[in-house]
This record gives sequence, C-alpha cells and structure tokens, in this order.
Amino acid sequence: MSVVIVDYDAGNLRSVESAFSYLQEPFRVTREPDDVRGADRLVLPGVGDARAAMGVLEERGLVSAIREFLARGNPFLGICLGSQIILDRSDESGASCLGILEGTATAFDPGQGLKIPHMGWNTITPRGDHPLLRDLSRESSFYFVHSFFPNPRDPGDVLAWCDYGVSFAAVVGRGNLAATQFHPEKSGEAGLRLLRNFLGWKP
Repeated sequence: MSVVIVDYDAGNLRSVESAFSYLQEPFRVTREPDDVRGADRLVLPGVGDARAAMGVLEERGLVSAIREFLARGNPFLGICLGSQIILDRSDESGASCLGILEGTATAFDPGQGLKIPHMGWNTITPRGDHPLLRDLSRESSFYFVHSFFPNPRDPGDVLAWCDYGVSFAAVVGRGNLAATQFHPEKSGEAGLRLLRNFLGWKP
C-alpha cells in the first residue's frame, strides 16, 4: 500500500512523518503530481495561510493531481489547514480553495470572548458512525491549534463537532474524503487510533 503525504511548504510534515513511522507504515513525502495521482492513500497536512498554501499547490501542479486522486475513490485525509482548503474558499485573505466540499473556512469571532487561536486539547462529538472514528471513546481528546475552522454548506458533511464556546466542525468528509481540524499526529493514542483507522479504511 502506498501512503503519500503531500509537501506544499505548509508546516507540520515532521510530526506527521513521525506518526506514520511509529505505526510502522511505509510512506512517501512528495511534491510530485504523479506521486499524488498514483497513491493508494493520500494525506494533506498543513498549518499556515490558506492563500499561500493554494499558491504553492497551484505552482506545483498539485491541485489537479489531488482532484484526480479523489476521483479514483481512494482514501484521503486532510489535517488542520488540509481540512480548510478542501472547501470552496477561506475567510483568511479571501482565498479561493480546492472546492472539493462546498463551504467556507470560517474565523472564530473574537467578539465572543474566545481566546484565539483555539490551542490545546478538546473532546469531539461524532455525528454517526464513521470508520475514521471507530473505537474512539467519547472521552478522547485531540490537540487543536487554529483560528479558522471548516464550515461546510451541507451539515451532512460534518462527521464530528467540537465545542469551544461555539460548536464547530472538527471532522468533515464525504465519500472517500475525510479531514480533521485537529492534529491526530499530535494527539497521543487517540490520534494514532484515528490514523490506524485511516490506514484500514475502505470507502
């Protein structure tokens, strides 16, 4: 099985690599569109600015490669920024994004008295029974660092919610695509369980 992690200069590659190494799962980190197209499983991690990230993806020919990968029906996992740029657009700099799921990456409202960015551990509430979230207890906590969150147009694309003064989508997905706003690779055993589930997922 070929697990491919997309490198588009957007941060947390080292921690994602460490997690898959711990799971003893062979993987490849790549900037090459052909590697993305040919992957059995694809991971789109990332932290940082949506507009800058999309610029790099476009420059490297990775936008069309990601879309072609998804059209083949193989499992895709977005992480953090990777859960936001799968949407149509981001409120961060008004960036146009991949448009795989309809919706917008939305900023937390500082007027609600929230400390932004949302940083630290929080629990999630699954909506339904998705294979990615199998065998995770309701007490499982995950590590978040973000000021924006995925806000899909279709509520059915929300796989799990998180509460941080407001309720927001912590996991989104449809078909062979799933994405987490939190960092499973930094979330201890619960995060490793989610990554194991991803490796065994057959959409």
